[in-house]
Amino acid sequence: AIAHGQSGEDMPYAPFDGIVLTDTFQLYEQDKDMIADLLPDNSERRTAQKERDVKVILGNPPYSEGQESGDDNAKNVAYPNLDAAIRSSFGAQSSAGLQNSLFNSYIRAIRWAGNRLGQNGVMSFVSAGGWLHGNSLDGVRKSLAAEFSDIFVFDLRGNQRTSGETSRREGGKIFGSGSRSPISIFVFIKNADKTGDANIRYHDIGDYLSQKEKLAIVRESKSVAAMAELDKWNEIKPNDDGDWLNQRDHSFGGFIEIASKKNTSKTVFEVLSSGIKTNRDAWCYNASRTVLNQKMSSLVGVYNQEVDRFQAHVSNVGSNANPESFALKDPKKIKWTREIYSSLKAGRKGEHSPTKEVVSQYRPFGKEWAYFDSHFNNCIYQMPKVFPAAGNANLAICVTGPGAGSDFSALLTNVLPNLHLQSTSQCFPLKLYEPASADDGLFATGETGYTERDGISDAGLKHFQDAYPNEQISKEDLFYYIYGLLHSPDYRERFKNNLSKELPRIPAVKTAADFWAFSKAGRALGDLHVNYETVDPYPIVIAEGDLRLADIPDPEAFYRVEKMKSPKVNKVTDKTIVQYNAHITMTQIPLEAYDYVVNGKPALDWVIERQCVKTDKASGIVNDANRYAIETVGNPAYPLELFQRVITVSLETMKIVNGLPKLDID
Repeated sequence: AIAHGQSGEDMPYAPFDGIVLTDTFQLYEQDKDMIADLLPDNSERRTAQKERDVKVILGNPPYSEGQESGDDNAKNVAYPNLDAAIRSSFGAQSSAGLQNSLFNSYIRAIRWAGNRLGQNGVMSFVSAGGWLHGNSLDGVRKSLAAEFSDIFVFDLRGNQRTSGETSRREGGKIFGSGSRSPISIFVFIKNADKTGDANIRYHDIGDYLSQKEKLAIVRESKSVAAMAELDKWNEIKPNDDGDWLNQRDHSFGGFIEIASKKNTSKTVFEVLSSGIKTNRDAWCYNASRTVLNQKMSSLVGVYNQEVDRFQAHVSNVGSNANPESFALKDPKKIKWTREIYSSLKAGRKGEHSPTKEVVSQYRPFGKEWAYFDSHFNNCIYQMPKVFPAAGNANLAICVTGPGAGSDFSALLTNVLPNLHLQSTSQCFPLKLYEPASADDGLFATGETGYTERDGISDAGLKHFQDAYPNEQISKEDLFYYIYGLLHSPDYRERFKNNLSKELPRIPAVKTAADFWAFSKAGRALGDLHVNYETVDPYPIVIAEGDLRLADIPDPEAFYRVEKMKSPKVNKVTDKTIVQYNAHITMTQIPLEAYDYVVNGKPALDWVIERQCVKTDKASGIVNDANRYAIETVGNPAYPLELFQRVITVSLETMKIVNGLPKLDID
């Protein structure tokens, strides 16, 4: 601070007596802070600040949602009073079962500031805007609408947790390379005299804008009042679900649920499951089964040594020994996560076995070997019932989960899916497998030791049989009807907002003819998507000449791929050309093949992304797609042919999708 009326070098220094060194969220957790004895003046200012009637709070809260890795040894601080306030307001209003996202620092800052203002005041944040859309954060929106008299939201977009065209529409990241979340400017006003829910005003900055363009618009907008004068605010009327933006079509609720984790009486599928989440993909996934075996054998060995070492430590220091601070922290030897810390503490050893190595659909049209094990995978959900490690045949429809960062899509798989095969995949199986008991007798499916039952419920089948009483409909017919329907452009567009927030519901189309058309289309799509490795390759042109006429003495070297890419012409990517490697350039790729989008980007882009050689920075583990081609497929040209085959899959998929009936439902 400076003395009024003075300037230059003669200005006397005057300390600002309002600043407080503190953890803001800790401010109301205890009367006396931890450094009160060391900084008594600071402690006095802290006490004085707490007694003041604060009317304005401004902030840009730092981001923290949780410990990213067990190797970090940096758990989030708990705030019992603040978190209790979150549970009693945001949590109590939420329809979500899992509420971890309510305790990131952005949401804590909003709750803390709302409590601190009391009955009247203004708070404003430049902060992540994910809670505007998130299905699990509906309780935040409901509570804020009830607590405040006026809310203004200036949406700056920039969500780079999306991909493809969605990512490009989101535009530049407001805080540059350090941010991936959507950002908004929020102004919340409390007025004790106002009754009823808040007046909510919203402004969307727009699509495809760079960071520089967005910041220029913010400067030009000047103020809430200036924007009001120019009529730039749009009024939001929340619906009963707590949706502010992208509100749902309520007719959707009249259709049968595809599946449910709750005990509902009638759903189409008996079970739903996420794909597996390992939290150590660099270790638990690899294109080479040999590398996977070596790395997991090594990791399990290191882990078991740590179990022995920790048990000896416990015997010396007692049961209060902390496994997270004690364990070996070497990312080239082991990746720690919550579940194996718990196992370490309990003294449970791991067991390495090649029988746990299975082929998995890691990403769309990209398979790898997975180590499928409840001990070293973070969550395996219901997948042992869907794709047992014994290798029982099955099919599962995997769709983007609620709150996904990409538009809705569905993909059929016949092998174990990863959680991010789709964005937070939710999967619905044709069959279910249960470990066979001695009483199962002839019902056991042979040597595998499992009993098989239908994944589609009897009640679900009857629902559709009743809709078409003159038709003979099997559960398999219904399975493919659903797969066809989930590809309907009409269905996806009409219920786009529902599908971004909840699992699909399945309407019965009005006529039996349309039912069979969707079922037939679903069967054809399923055949393409499951058997993509055997469809006819699309006849692209190789710039260097017909490879069938080439002399290739060393196929492994000749077809080796490091990273495919399309060249740029006048700063525009030419997607009709893909440079496969130094020997091979694919040309005359039909642009319409890129129209088939799954999990946020064209199927062909998934091939380009996954058929490569990558090295994990933390562990140093190399994941070389050529090893899958050579070791598993037995064809060094597999990555090249895969690209050609997925062109065929993409073109045929769009032909089928464009020929689907119009969605004719009540």
